[in-house]
Amino acid sequence: MTVPPERLELAAAFPPAERDRWREMVKGVLRKSGAATDDTPLDEIEGLLTRDSYDGVPIAPLYTREDAPPGRPGLAPYLREVRPDGEGVAGWDVRQLHAHPDPAVTRDAILADLENGATSVWLRLGGEGGLPVAALPEALRGVLLDLAPVALDAGTRTAEAADAFLALAAERGNTAEASGNLGADPLGLAARTGTPGSLDEAATLAARCVREFPRLRAVVADGTPYHDAGGADAEELGAAVAAGVAYLRALTGAGLSVDEAFGQIEFRLAVHADQFASIAKLRAARRLWARVAEVCGAAAGTSARIHAVTSSAMMTRRDPWVNMLRTTLAAFAAGVGGADAVTVQPFDARLGLPDDFARRIARNTQTLLLEESSLARVVDPAGGSWYVESLTEGLARAAWAWFTEIEKAGGLAAALASGLVADRIAATWARRRADIARRRAPLTGVSEFPHLAETLPARVPAPPAPGGGLPVVAYAQDFEALRDRSDAHTEVTGARPRVFLATLGPIAVHTARASFAANLFQAGGVETVTGAPEEFGASGTTVACICSSDDLYEDRAAETARILREAGAVKVWLAGKGTYEGVDRTLYAGCDAIDVLETTLRDLGVNE
Repeated sequence: MTVPPERLELAAAFPPAERDRWREMVKGVLRKSGAATDDTPLDEIEGLLTRDSYDGVPIAPLYTREDAPPGRPGLAPYLREVRPDGEGVAGWDVRQLHAHPDPAVTRDAILADLENGATSVWLRLGGEGGLPVAALPEALRGVLLDLAPVALDAGTRTAEAADAFLALAAERGNTAEASGNLGADPLGLAARTGTPGSLDEAATLAARCVREFPRLRAVVADGTPYHDAGGADAEELGAAVAAGVAYLRALTGAGLSVDEAFGQIEFRLAVHADQFASIAKLRAARRLWARVAEVCGAAAGTSARIHAVTSSAMMTRRDPWVNMLRTTLAAFAAGVGGADAVTVQPFDARLGLPDDFARRIARNTQTLLLEESSLARVVDPAGGSWYVESLTEGLARAAWAWFTEIEKAGGLAAALASGLVADRIAATWARRRADIARRRAPLTGVSEFPHLAETLPARVPAPPAPGGGLPVVAYAQDFEALRDRSDAHTEVTGARPRVFLATLGPIAVHTARASFAANLFQAGGVETVTGAPEEFGASGTTVACICSSDDLYEDRAAETARILREAGAVKVWLAGKGTYEGVDRTLYAGCDAIDVLETTLRDLGVNE
């Protein structure tokens, strides 16, 4: 018998899912691990598996329809994108970053990018050793300003760079067509350098754009300084919204209307390898700005314009090829989250200025997402995901609470000057740093599965970034510093620091812990050699680690430690937990790997 489509029920052959039944099954698993007992109530099971993000947003193990707030694409508060369903989807602006100090090199790179998939230019100039502001016309020679938007990033020389660009646009007759952003961000400058820029200067540039360059924006509310300092997503959002509100006050105070002021501001936010958090961040940003627009009485349809940039903090110097995977995840999240413009940082960004291959991979990452995966042909791909909807709500609430705290402190400028922002972000970074050290937040190719024999690609050093404000961190910095010490020692002595893995019993018994120990030691640049305890004397090292099963440890750990000591071991580790005679320390899943590695390098005579 044929069933009419309207009566066809998906999963009709299965019994209906019940939350309590799911809880019972999970409880059975947790009992085996000792996390739950027979007496644990069912309504406490989910709590045992719930963790908090760095923002304090609960991440639950299960989400249902009740966790998703209502909403449709194209309608305020724009959680589900700005475009209403039914409209054609145009994708996003592929914005490539350029920072080479040679204007001829920069010009060739810009033209190559625009001819091969990029749709706009992000130009960093004015800094020490960077592209001179006076070279701006040369760098943009051949760029059609009526077709390719240009976003400037000139720091303390924003006004000078803006004047040069506006003069160039006027000279070419592009006053009505030139688009992009002049990059005025005085509060972002204060966050990066400790020295605030001029809000009046930003307001003057915005007023000039409104009068003379109708498609050009003047102001950026940049959240990336707070992300780069180790801040969490809600902290970045709250600070960015606080910057946006400060700019609204300055622009309207200079005579712009509310709607004109909103039209002059663009947000810049970091996206990272946690794709769900990044998707939720962009959606929450639109909700937050829609709330600000509502309170300010802006016209209906006012929404945040967002430039998403793949995270600098997540990038690694070691095994940089893995950065291609990180930036792909981040770019995917930016597209799904509804970013208006996306910049994918080249995989070699932490090694210096990117080469042609690195820039090509960066822009082709976006082209693949846009063209081959058809990601831009779907309106709000994450809409209806109960997890994403719930996470968006939690992030928005946490960010709004942080924003209001900043406002109560007198605004973002005052909060930066008083240390409120720095202290809050430092506390978050300390928690994240501890998780990285204990490898609860693993970094592939660095803290996990390192490649000691790698040859890093050589790159021209990048112009120095301004300092003096919030710190700039890299998630991998502690492990990479240990690797640098190991490399320096190897260059001087001709041999890499080494630990001997003393294995007990058959291969099947010791392999798991020997592999774990080798992975951990190598994350600090320490080479490992494996053998029976009696072979330690010929290993050329003074540090050993016993690897086997708990059962064999009970019978043989103390005797093995004695053998190693008599053969010259100054430090004896054991892979696992427990206390055994002759064993100095243990290493295990969740231990402080940075402390283990620093101790080991000191024991091996590797100086800081």
